[in-house]
Amino acid sequence: MSASEEQEQELEVLESIYPDELTKISDKEFSIRLSLEEPDVDVDAEGYEAPIVFLRVTYTPDYPNAAPDLSISLDSPSTHPLTFPDDEAPLVSALDTAVEENMGMAMVFTLATTLKETAESILRDRADEARRIREEVARIEEEKEMEKFRGELVTKEVFENWRLAFIKETKEKKEQEEREREEAEAKGRRSGNVSGVGTAGKKLTGRELFERGLVGGMDEDDEDDAPEETPDVGKLEIKA
Repeated sequence: MSASEEQEQELEVLESIYPDELTKISDKEFSIRLSLEEPDVDVDAEGYEAPIVFLRVTYTPDYPNAAPDLSISLDSPSTHPLTFPDDEAPLVSALDTAVEENMGMAMVFTLATTLKETAESILRDRADEARRIREEVARIEEEKEMEKFRGELVTKEVFENWRLAFIKETKEKKEQEEREREEAEAKGRRSGNVSGVGTAGKKLTGRELFERGLVGGMDEDDEDDAPEETPDVGKLEIKA
């Protein structure tokens, strides 16, 4: 069978495999539209359209004993998940390998399958990397949150610093309370306050009042003002 006959026969098979995807340009040239499956994408969402890769094939005179001319293109390059020329290199490399492995045989179907699988592998790797980054970011954020509850590692030095700070704070608080108490007592003495009320409204005991000089013994005026004792009429003797 001549090369031309093999090419014609292969093209007929390809048209049956890709009835809607293959566009025949001439007896020697055609393109195949390949829809890619995207990972982590809701393909059932309204308005979703799968990304497309086009494989354009031109039979050379000696094909399949010689490599065909191949080219790759994307639909809507600005919004495509693949980017050229960055992603074009691995796709071309995969096609070159497939051509070498299938030299001498009708290979276009194999080439189309290789292109589709390689493109989808790139998309999966990209999705896996994006997922890994998201998980790493989430892990770091979780570590930051957990760090809030771990507190500072207690060492001998840390404990000693805490102890000294606690002692200082307690001493300063006690001195402040003592100053406030003395100021309140001094104010009470100046104003003649002998109500027995001390610092912060705390009522003083009789002993505390006496020790602080807020009260004294009764003077003579107090004795003169004391009420006279009323005699018990029951004990009076009435004489006739």
